[in-house]
Amino acid sequence: MTELQARRRGVLQSLTGLSVRYVERLMPDPFLFALILTLIVAGMVAVLVRGASASGMLQAWYGGVWGNQNIFTFAFQMVLILVTGYTLAETPALKRAIHSVAAKPRNQAQGALLCFSVSAVLSLLNWGLGLVAGALIARQVARRFPDSHFGYLIAAAFMGFIVWTQGLSSSIALANTDAGSPINVIHKIAGFTVPLGQTIFAPYSWISAIVTLAVLALAIWRMEPAESLAPDVAVFDDERVMETPVGNTFAEWLENLWILNVLLFGAGIAYFVASGFALNIGSMIMLFTVTSALLHRTPIRFIRAFTGAAKVSGPLLLQYPLYGGLIGLLAYQGAEASKPLQTLLAQTLVNGATEYTLPFLTFLGSVIISLFVPSGGGHWAVQGPIAVDSALAIGQQSPAYLGLVSMAVAVGEGVANMTQPFWLLPLLAIAKLHVRQVMGFTVVAFLIGLVTLGAMTLIAPWMI
Repeated sequence: MTELQARRRGVLQSLTGLSVRYVERLMPDPFLFALILTLIVAGMVAVLVRGASASGMLQAWYGGVWGNQNIFTFAFQMVLILVTGYTLAETPALKRAIHSVAAKPRNQAQGALLCFSVSAVLSLLNWGLGLVAGALIARQVARRFPDSHFGYLIAAAFMGFIVWTQGLSSSIALANTDAGSPINVIHKIAGFTVPLGQTIFAPYSWISAIVTLAVLALAIWRMEPAESLAPDVAVFDDERVMETPVGNTFAEWLENLWILNVLLFGAGIAYFVASGFALNIGSMIMLFTVTSALLHRTPIRFIRAFTGAAKVSGPLLLQYPLYGGLIGLLAYQGAEASKPLQTLLAQTLVNGATEYTLPFLTFLGSVIISLFVPSGGGHWAVQGPIAVDSALAIGQQSPAYLGLVSMAVAVGEGVANMTQPFWLLPLLAIAKLHVRQVMGFTVVAFLIGLVTLGAMTLIAPWMI
């Protein structure tokens, strides 16, 4: 290694070390983080929303958590994407592939880059699969290199998740294609749908994803920590081989009847073909469910894998209602004809925008709002109406431009995830780590994504 390379690498390691130290001091438990955000938003509503009252705010919060405006349906869809992705990763074929791939790295840095690469590629296919597969590989890499820093490996896996909003399971892009989706804001306002060719498959989207991943890979290599952090021995407790019971009884015979899984898979694929290969949130969940069933072969293996995968969703189930409450507070109107906080924030951020600056300003707004609403679809329901209305107000009403605006919101959410602990929770459950042991590394990914994907939203208006 040359002196210049060593100096450059040392600078990034110093920046990462600084981030780790501050995160360890300042970052509370993710549940407390959500509660603190709720208090902050409540305070902002009380000060900024005309006619706001304590009883009205309480009703709005309740409506978002448990009432008529709750996000239970969407939350359950997101949990199912995660669980079906994890279930697929636990199929024997993919499990063997994970063990085989994890045997390739020769040192900690190569292991981290492998975790990152697998997570990124699979996140573009299904965010639930990408989110957990990288963590599962990190677990095997840590087993091979006991002196490695397990938090660094898990952080590298999580960094690949930054591009999920530009992949096939992007909730905003999928909603744009479905006229019946409750979060298809563009259809509700402009009256048309936007195909994937004008969102995730647009050149500005996939080119920026490649650039972001390339820069992040370089950063991961250069931020390799010198200290170690061994995983808890309990991390490997659930790696036991799943035994299939012998079919001595009629019930056990049914549980091992593989043809039932084949029929389920056939029915799912038949519907997918009959629907014209429609990709939306529901079809993605269905495809990963039936594919997992097929690859697990017998019903009982599939049931056990699905049940085990569901355990990592517990923290999400606990916190999703709180973020639903945040959405309720953001939408609280106060006095008649007054503007809710979400409108005030979004309008302030895009005030004075032109056709060339609106996507970038929308991106910045998305990064901020995602701290309060860390869910692509739920976030789009909050910011989308303002973004679309702003585009129409400056005469931009083409599907391509509105698709770009929606992607600006999407990639902003992906960047914000690097400092918002919500989606890190499943990895922490798999790794049995605390958020403070991981997020110091991902702050660097946040800064990189802020630059690369922010630049995309500035350049893209010239490309459509």
